[in-house]
Amino acid sequence: MNEKSYYNVIVVGGGISGTALLYTLAKYTNIKDIALFEKYDDIATLNSNAKGNSQTLHCGDIETNYTLEKAIKTNKTATMVENYGKLYGYENKYMFKIPKMALGVGDKEVKFIKERYKEFKEAFPYMELWDKKKLSKIEPALLKGRKKSENIVAMGTTKRWSAINFGEIAKSFVKNAQKENPDIDIYLSKEVEDIKKIGDKFELMVEGKHYFADYVVVNAGAHSLLLAHKMGHGKDYSCLPVGGSFYYSKVDLLKSKVYTIQNPKLPFAAIHGDPDIVHDNTIRFGPTAIVLPNLERYHGSHFLDFIETLAPSKEVMQVFFDLLHDDVIREYAIKNFLYEVPLIRTKLFAKEVQKIVPSMSEDDIEFAEGIGGLRPQVIDKKAKKLFLGEAKITTGEGIVFNMTPSPGATSCLGNAYKDTELICNFLDAKFKKKKFNRELVEPKEY
Repeated sequence: MNEKSYYNVIVVGGGISGTALLYTLAKYTNIKDIALFEKYDDIATLNSNAKGNSQTLHCGDIETNYTLEKAIKTNKTATMVENYGKLYGYENKYMFKIPKMALGVGDKEVKFIKERYKEFKEAFPYMELWDKKKLSKIEPALLKGRKKSENIVAMGTTKRWSAINFGEIAKSFVKNAQKENPDIDIYLSKEVEDIKKIGDKFELMVEGKHYFADYVVVNAGAHSLLLAHKMGHGKDYSCLPVGGSFYYSKVDLLKSKVYTIQNPKLPFAAIHGDPDIVHDNTIRFGPTAIVLPNLERYHGSHFLDFIETLAPSKEVMQVFFDLLHDDVIREYAIKNFLYEVPLIRTKLFAKEVQKIVPSMSEDDIEFAEGIGGLRPQVIDKKAKKLFLGEAKITTGEGIVFNMTPSPGATSCLGNAYKDTELICNFLDAKFKKKKFNRELVEPKEY
């Protein structure tokens, strides 16, 4: 091994999760020999890119599918990202204070929002309950064209840094990591094709060249499970890649992030409207949700890789049967498939948009070509269930595989903290936890 091929830690994947770990290792540990490998020619070109996600810092306050317990945990990691942005002066550059809310429409949803507000207000004291009068001032587009008899209410805030350009934050992680440790190596356009354990080291094959590490963390989306399966790890998991698309509004109506109420039976995000922070005067509505036989959105990849991560079995088929056997989920799947079909999709999706902005018609929206990402939802074959959130395969041997669908970007520094603990314990390195907590964890006033 020569000095350019051996590292203490190699991070695979240059999205928001991989770069957050790189930054945490550089600033808060005494580990010096670190490298990051990214298969494309720049940092954060896929799901972390602003076009591949909803640009939302998920705090748990308006995500109506979160329990209070999950919301509190998610808020802690969201605070880390906010504090990081403040530490480097990224306010109004990469993160923005846009009003956000969870909207309830109709008596049943209004009752739900009011009850949720009561349950959440102690943990989220900055949140407010907005009636029609208040909404007419904050977001008048929600009322224009709506029947006066229709009951609506929202719980929301104007005080949080709610909109984040995660792609630029990822790039800043790399830049700031290199300031802390100039010896960090960043390899772009270098795809890790295979990983093997050789004695107490790991050998990574990259375009015919061998690299070695004491510890490896794979933060490569759906490819994390692909690499894990190749090494014989994570065989109890299958990956179900779910793509999301968006629609652009032709009229600039919304100034807030407006989320609708999640149906508890549906495993994916409810439709929301968001001002696009990288395209002025543009509103995006979405996402849709459709299963795709691909491990990346808008990039060609081997179909066999999809089959390998799906790992078809009777347990996987049972999960599919259970999902599609439910009338609500089946209707949702069909509807979202139709939202991708040209000629009919805009007319159908307009009905979703009208729940948020009643005055909008199909002539006011258009399919956003090339906008949207892909989330590696995980099937637990033992439990025979599709579970939401992040999955981690911790081998105890010096290699970790992470799959971080939403709210993975929000949790990037929280996940980096966990992996840094594992790495430092394994390598007997120093983790400056007090400094990390002082700078990133302690909550600041809003």
